[in-house]
Amino acid sequence: MGRYAGVDWASEKHDVLIEDEAGEELFAGSFAHDEAGLRSLCRTLVRFKVGLVAIERPDGLLVERLLDAGLRLLALHPNQVAAARPRFRVSGGKSDRFDSFVLCELARTDHHRFRVLEPDSDQTKALRALTRAREDLVQSRVALTNQLRSELERFWPGPIGLFSDLDSRISLAFLKRYPSPTDAKALAAKRMQTFLASQHYTGRQQPAALVAKLRRAPLGRAGELEGDARRAVVLSLVAALEPIVAAISQLERQIAQAVRAHPDGEIFTSLFKHPDSVLTAAIMVAEIGDCRARLPQPRRADRRRRPSRGRDRVGQTQGRVLSLGVQQAPARRVLHAGRQHPALAPLGRRPLRPLARQRPRPPARDPHPRPRLVPDRVALLARPRPL
Repeated sequence: MGRYAGVDWASEKHDVLIEDEAGEELFAGSFAHDEAGLRSLCRTLVRFKVGLVAIERPDGLLVERLLDAGLRLLALHPNQVAAARPRFRVSGGKSDRFDSFVLCELARTDHHRFRVLEPDSDQTKALRALTRAREDLVQSRVALTNQLRSELERFWPGPIGLFSDLDSRISLAFLKRYPSPTDAKALAAKRMQTFLASQHYTGRQQPAALVAKLRRAPLGRAGELEGDARRAVVLSLVAALEPIVAAISQLERQIAQAVRAHPDGEIFTSLFKHPDSVLTAAIMVAEIGDCRARLPQPRRADRRRRPSRGRDRVGQTQGRVLSLGVQQAPARRVLHAGRQHPALAPLGRRPLRPLARQRPRPPARDPHPRPRLVPDRVALLARPRPL
């Protein structure tokens, strides 16, 4: 394969080491993380005719530039690099230059144990960017919603559970108009009906029932200043939630269009019956990618590969003791995609290949069992023995 290189990724600079097949060092240096530095890095690797580059990142700007330069990459997991450091240094020291050396040695000696990175198509990358951006926004929405719920529980729990979700648009519109019990004091069935009509309410509850449910909620004993402060906090949280909810809806529409236009979109959307589960199918398309060999088959004899399921049994043997554990697979985004729509995505409720039921382990036998004492026999032992 010629020559090998190890690139240690950092936010400011990248340390590079190039070796030949015999392990002789040909080049060692650092390149800044800017346009001039990245161009110089790619030109250096091409000038030395590097056949394989090892790096700890599977994606990112640096990886895209290296692939665009026509280089073949080995995307190694940081845990694999950390486990290989003691092979070359016993002291346990760590530096960027040493990590580039470890990466270069792994590419030179153990490249047959790893898979060469195969880039995805532009459509898959765009879909992955949309789905991951939505996932980040959903996490922010959940955090703000929990904070809003906690604030309402302190002084006015009536709006909690009044509508379907606290972060729904109608709930946010209600809290924006009635952020405190003082604002909702004059709320009656007629005003509630007008509000529901303006929000295009499609629920089955009548306005009078909603008002009665709001009145049954306990009221806090906050003073005037505390009530005004908590009212301002509720309005601030609602103002922060509204653009996030709108952005999530916009991203979901873009994701639905992108997955239908993807070449593999029809295959994954056919796995679900309900059309609203297109979001789950989009996450699966984006995370699995175009290279199907990236996720190995579970029945392969090669057990050194990482598991492709949501959970996998991992055994650790020490002498005659075997301890079994469960580790999360790297494809957690794929198998937990059903959490977005648990009622609509049947494949999201359980792993694609459920684990085999383990047999109950028999209780361990004591090599030196102690005799069991029955209470009657204990009483006999307590009696004085005849002389």
